[in-house]
Amino acid sequence: QVQLVESGGGLVQAGGSLRLSCAASGRTLSTYVMGWFRQAPGKEREFVAAVSWSGNRLYYGESVKGRFTISRDNAKNTVHLQMHSLKPEDTAVYSCGADRTAFVRTDQEAYDYWGQGTQVTVSS
Repeated sequence: QVQLVESGGGLVQAGGSLRLSCAASGRTLSTYVMGWFRQAPGKEREFVAAVSWSGNRLYYGESVKGRFTISRDNAKNTVHLQMHSLKPEDTAVYSCGADRTAFVRTDQEAYDYWGQGTQVTVSS
C-alpha cells in the first residue's frame, strides 16, 4: 500500500509559478511510475505529466508542455511538479498517482494509488 500526500498548491496570479510536491509513505516510490493529473470543476480529470521509474522518461499533456516540469527524488520518496507561466485555465485540483507497472501511461485508470489533491487557483 502506498499513501500519497500532495502539497504546494495555492493562489497565484497569471504568469506566476508554483511547485507541487507529492510525498509517499508505505513503500518506496522507486518502482512506481508517477503521474500528475488535474481536475477542474465540471470537467474530466486530465493528464498533466508522468515520469518513469528512473526519472529519465518524461511525458506531458499538450496544454502544459514547455511550462511544467515533472521530476522525482527516489531517495526522498517524492515527486514534484514545477509550474511556470500559469494561466487561469490551469486552475484545478492537482493529484498525484502511482502506477505499479513499468510503462508510463497517461490514462488515469492505469494508476493504482492516489493522493487527495491540492488546489491550484490562478487569478487573471
